[in-house]
Amino acid sequence: MKVLISGVCGFVGNHLARHLLESHEGVVIVGLDNLSRSGSETNRTSLRRIGVQLFHGDIRMASDLETLPETDWVIDAAAQPSVLAGRDGKTSTRQLLEHNLLGTINLLEYCRAFQAGLILLSTSRVYSIPALAALPLRVESGAFTLDSGQVWPLPVTAAGVTENFSTEAPISLYGATKLASERLALEYANSFGMPLWINRCGVLAGAGQFGTAEQGIFSFWLHAHSSRRPLKYLGFGGHGHQVRDAMHPTDLARLVDFELRSSGPGRLMNVAGGRRNSMSLRQLTDWCDGRFGPHRPVEDGSERAYDVPWLILDAGEALAATGWKPEIGINCILEEIAEHAATHPDWLAGCGA
Repeated sequence: MKVLISGVCGFVGNHLARHLLESHEGVVIVGLDNLSRSGSETNRTSLRRIGVQLFHGDIRMASDLETLPETDWVIDAAAQPSVLAGRDGKTSTRQLLEHNLLGTINLLEYCRAFQAGLILLSTSRVYSIPALAALPLRVESGAFTLDSGQVWPLPVTAAGVTENFSTEAPISLYGATKLASERLALEYANSFGMPLWINRCGVLAGAGQFGTAEQGIFSFWLHAHSSRRPLKYLGFGGHGHQVRDAMHPTDLARLVDFELRSSGPGRLMNVAGGRRNSMSLRQLTDWCDGRFGPHRPVEDGSERAYDVPWLILDAGEALAATGWKPEIGINCILEEIAEHAATHPDWLAGCGA
């Protein structure tokens, strides 16, 4: 089996390539990366050393894909990953659209030409921000949680938000590019008979992640806390009660491994750490205080575009369809990042954070 991974030098692409080479006998990994992300050069040498066939190219350029060899599968791990992309002053709206949407179109055309299957890594941020903000919540143990005393919308369970939750705008410019990519991929799969898996991923976290405050929040928070960088509880009263769930990329890689081996047409699924792997910023700070010593964030109630108070994904569909569930607990994830922070005290500077 030959697999093309776009964004192979990024945090997720790097983990996927390594896992597949270790778990698949005879697999060939073709990696494509434009090396534009701060820190991506770190992974290039080590990936070449383990046998990844690396190509320097950009998925926004159709001509860069013309020189790639034919493969059986494509894993799209390349994207502008920040929910603030297009509004943060670092990425223009056109750059975001070209990278996350035009890049998907070019990969879909590659898949059509070679009848390759596609695994599209999407995001939990395709879900409607107003609908998420309207969820009935209460504060418990320093974190927002669903209020069991009120009625929940039907697409929400005790385990979290399901795939049927609203995707109505606004979902952020970033979320819109990912949702449009999903719809296009589904149409290509239907029109040309391509196998397609769409994984709506929650927050990914682990050692070596190029974390920023807008993307990779668990990694960013631990590195910033350990090095005594300024931290802020933004919005929602400035108390740090907002909650997300975390998933290690090795758990994602196990699912991707299954999808590559599957003979079925694929499906769209939430893929995330779930409630057992969820934590608020205040709870994360308490964990960091115990690990690194006290470091108090500034309480700033000012709102930031696209922030949501609570977002945990129900990955029951993935469990039912594939038997997959996350195996690496949040404490193990945090300990792994903490160890990395101890040996890389200047990590955030190299990530452009």
